[in-house]
Amino acid sequence: MRTASQYQMEPVGVGSRPAQENTVLPFLGRQATVRKAGMVFSQDISEQSWERIGSGLRELTNSSAWWLADWLIFGEAAYSCRRYREAIDRTGLDYQTLRNYAWVARRFEYRRRRADLSFAHHAEVARLSPPEQDYWLRKAQQHKWSRNELRRAVRASLAEQLETPDAATARSGERRAGQMAEQAGGDARREKVATLTIELSTGQLDKYAKVAAAHGLPLEKWVTQILDSADRRVS
Repeated sequence: MRTASQYQMEPVGVGSRPAQENTVLPFLGRQATVRKAGMVFSQDISEQSWERIGSGLRELTNSSAWWLADWLIFGEAAYSCRRYREAIDRTGLDYQTLRNYAWVARRFEYRRRRADLSFAHHAEVARLSPPEQDYWLRKAQQHKWSRNELRRAVRASLAEQLETPDAATARSGERRAGQMAEQAGGDARREKVATLTIELSTGQLDKYAKVAAAHGLPLEKWVTQILDSADRRVS
């Protein structure tokens, strides 16, 4: 097995034609050469050049998904079903993977695809309506979300939208109960500061205390009941 250092130390151009091959991948420059089974790097490649190649390969990988999808869509439209399937078989490409690519591509006509977001970003929102797709992709651009960050944001939004009516009603009831409890607490606090003073003679106090005791109530509660009863009769 060859190590990374062995790959880096192999001289460019051995058994290859760098200038000709790198016209296909211009971001390689003369720092690396691509072959069918790998990539060979110059021994004096700088870190900056190495990073630039990585960015280029990322873009190439992203674009290739769109390319394969559009290639499949064109073949489906241009050729008979049998010839089309035979052509797919001859390429050796995985048919189901291509179908998945094509499904996403059909959900985004060319003008709506965002080059600064990956194919995977588009796949995350492909099931949504076009306005929703545009909204979430725009958010992903603005916030520089990764594919996973976009997925979490979309799923959280969908979960909120799909909340059952019963759950929504329960949450609304909880809020109303909390508001009523808070209001009742406020009323109770206001009642505590309201004071009613009644002047009674000693004889009246003893008489009313005995009546209240006969009803099994303290004098204060018995008086309150009498006042409430009088209020209901007046009302």
